[in-house]
Amino acid sequence: MLEHLFPELKRWSEGLVQEHGYTALFLLSFTESIIQPVPPYPFIVGAPLFKLSPYMAGLVAFAGNIMGALVSYWLAKFLGEAFVRKIFGERLYLKGEALFNRYGFWAVLIGEPYKLVCWLAGLFSMPLVIFLVASLIARAIRIGAFVFFGDLLNRLID
Repeated sequence: MLEHLFPELKRWSEGLVQEHGYTALFLLSFTESIIQPVPPYPFIVGAPLFKLSPYMAGLVAFAGNIMGALVSYWLAKFLGEAFVRKIFGERLYLKGEALFNRYGFWAVLIGEPYKLVCWLAGLFSMPLVIFLVASLIARAIRIGAFVFFGDLLNRLID
């Protein structure tokens, strides 16, 4: 069922960004850090195709990702382990738990899927400042790389 849902969600996301630009990109980035599977990266690279600046798209996606990460962090603290296990499934939860418990800060810095890392940071009571520092670094590097390619595309089509 999910394999049929994802192409529809992708098409819907493309239409949303086409119609609402940066607002839609913020919403996608925000919710991607919490639960939904459509990442903002193709929209950052493809920003020129949507008549958007890759730099502004990157900044908006960055802000959305970080704000969504904070929501995930606090939801995990509030809703607890049983909820997190249920939404991610036992296999992914255990894999993330092992990675997180072993690497902590580094799991947030390099871990994917990012939404799982955000939930686990809250669930395992990682200090908020450490979580934020790792998230800011990780998202800046990751989104910065996509901005670079978006700028390259922009130069190619100008």
